[in-house]
Amino acid sequence: MRWLTGWCTGASSAGTPAYEALARVEPIAARPLWAGPDPLWAVGDWRPGEIRLVTLRPGAPAVVSTGPTAPDQVEDTPATSRLAVLGHCGATDAELAAGLAAARGGAVRHLTAWPGSYTVVLRSGTRSTLLLTDLAGAQPVFHTPWAGGTAYATAALPLADLVGAPLDTGHLAARLACPESPEALGTGTPYEGVQGVPPGHVLGIRGGRPYLSGYDDPAGAEQPRDEAPAVRELTRALLESVRSRVRTTSPAPVPDPADPADPADPVGRARLGVDLSYGTASATVALLAAAVPLPSATASTAVVRAAAAGARSGAVKGSWARAAAQEPAAPEQLAAVTLGETGPPAGLALAPNTPRLRHTVLDPGPDTLPYAGPGADPRSGRLTDEPGPELVAAARAEARFDAGGTDHLTGYGARQVLDGHPARLADLLRAGRPRELLSPVVALAGADRAAAGVLTGTLRTPLTVVRAAHRLSRVRYAEALDEAAARLTARHVPDGAGTAGARSAADLAWCVPGPAARWLSDEALSAVALRLRLAARRPAPGEHPGAHRARHALYRQARGFRTLVHAAEQPGQRLHAPFLDNQVVRAARLLPDDVRLQPGARHALLHAVLTGAGRTDLPPDWGRVPRPDRAAPARTGLRLAADGLAELFDAPLLADAGLIDLPAVRAGLAQSADPATPLSPAALAGLADLVSTELWLRRIRARRHGACWTGLPTPRQPALTS
Repeated sequence: MRWLTGWCTGASSAGTPAYEALARVEPIAARPLWAGPDPLWAVGDWRPGEIRLVTLRPGAPAVVSTGPTAPDQVEDTPATSRLAVLGHCGATDAELAAGLAAARGGAVRHLTAWPGSYTVVLRSGTRSTLLLTDLAGAQPVFHTPWAGGTAYATAALPLADLVGAPLDTGHLAARLACPESPEALGTGTPYEGVQGVPPGHVLGIRGGRPYLSGYDDPAGAEQPRDEAPAVRELTRALLESVRSRVRTTSPAPVPDPADPADPADPVGRARLGVDLSYGTASATVALLAAAVPLPSATASTAVVRAAAAGARSGAVKGSWARAAAQEPAAPEQLAAVTLGETGPPAGLALAPNTPRLRHTVLDPGPDTLPYAGPGADPRSGRLTDEPGPELVAAARAEARFDAGGTDHLTGYGARQVLDGHPARLADLLRAGRPRELLSPVVALAGADRAAAGVLTGTLRTPLTVVRAAHRLSRVRYAEALDEAAARLTARHVPDGAGTAGARSAADLAWCVPGPAARWLSDEALSAVALRLRLAARRPAPGEHPGAHRARHALYRQARGFRTLVHAAEQPGQRLHAPFLDNQVVRAARLLPDDVRLQPGARHALLHAVLTGAGRTDLPPDWGRVPRPDRAAPARTGLRLAADGLAELFDAPLLADAGLIDLPAVRAGLAQSADPATPLSPAALAGLADLVSTELWLRRIRARRHGACWTGLPTPRQPALTS
């Protein structure tokens, strides 16, 4: 896990007792980026190119450095400005210097407009520090009071270590009951006293005191354009995001020919890998990446390869002569990975005529099924910053990423960024465009007619969906939250069963319970309901309900991707999600709602993006390939892991904290192990939430507290309950 951390503690200066006490505290194995009373560290396996620092002093040009360097020993003055950009950022040195100069005037939004996914830290003078989150939430920032000031980090667990924070069971209940509801989650984290910064916001710390402000208000964002210019902007943004990663990919490892014991494979891991699953998003990223030539190998790599071919001594005539010109080497291939195909590789149908893709199909064995990780010791897996359902599928993801490249591109987040969220139907009604509901409602009716009969598809589905859309477009925000709280208290939680129309109608609400809510205890549901009632007394959001729901669905997906990176990323590897970049999210906001809600809109949009990027040979029905049942591996994994899960919930920590109805959870696990009664996808998602949270609690309780820091006094043991 990679993270950066620092603090601002007010007016303490060198030589004072407070300063000397703080000087002894620092992260373990950290690289100092800024020194002084308000330091900044980078912790973890950061690549040199992922750490970029800019310093601007009065009367001197900006100094830009790349990689970890010794902290500047010149003492800062109130006129000194510093900028740190950590992560993958496609800006040039000149753009970074110009960005810091412009930020001195107070503007910060331009610091988030570069390609890539990164965190920005801006320090003005000696008492003001700003940290910027991204728009999707894949690069979060956390803060907590400490030592009379504020400590911050890009991970919540190190801050909990720093202050000895216990676990916040109320927040865990909210994550399980309403994982996409900001009214229930707030800005909290699983650790008491550690707060998160919402996406699209700035954490400012002045004199040790924090404050939050938004730099990119969705309600005041640029209005959607027509379809053609919006698609052109999306094409440009996605192309820049993919190209910036391909052109800066790290070279593949090369073995040392003088060391026979070198374990490196002569071929090594591919420099660049892509997911080639059954989705159009990953296929789009793969096709865009395959059209960009990889940078040449570094000079050191070339020297090693020359040594492997044999050194020239000059003893033989012509041995010092220049080598004859050789034919240019074929373009380096990309490792395209597919997991779970048992028949012909359907993934190749989404990427035709692409010789640069070296397709690898992994055998879907028992070790790659969901729930294969817990086994006999649930504490043996990696500890992530926060819980998430990605923990139960970590073994499956690790197998896929292990066959990928040193830089591995994925399509995570495309569904949420280019979404056709059902709640946007209410936005069309609010905008006075009821006719545009016809196409998506007809598509839902057709799907239900094929699955549940003519009566349901022809009559019941259109009436149910249109009625729910009208209700959401008229209901007041406070009334909607009060009603959601009452339904939680009464345990009126949808089980996710029924037709596609019924599920879409249930999604047409300001606040929707999560799939694990049906297994929570009465006390936990009542506590979450109280949070909703308190949120109902606050001002309503300034955006439409559909845009609000879609934005927080994106936040949840980005949070899950971050958990996946912590749980499954291989050593030295980088997982990339170009769809979660700031510029791609901003470009997708320009898409009109009626375009998003058309049947097959995401496939059509990505087809248009590829056409605009030069792939004009794709068939008109591209993206319509049949897909396997995505819930089948989870059902199989639950059946194979039935004994281990029963042991896991023999004395679960979730029950000790009063969060779950243990008999109901055990009954659900027993039902999942019965092949005759398969669970719905919503029930499978709920069980994944519960199992992953229990695994995370076991691992964090087995961890030695304070393992991230040195110089701390012995803290008290964190309690599970407050």
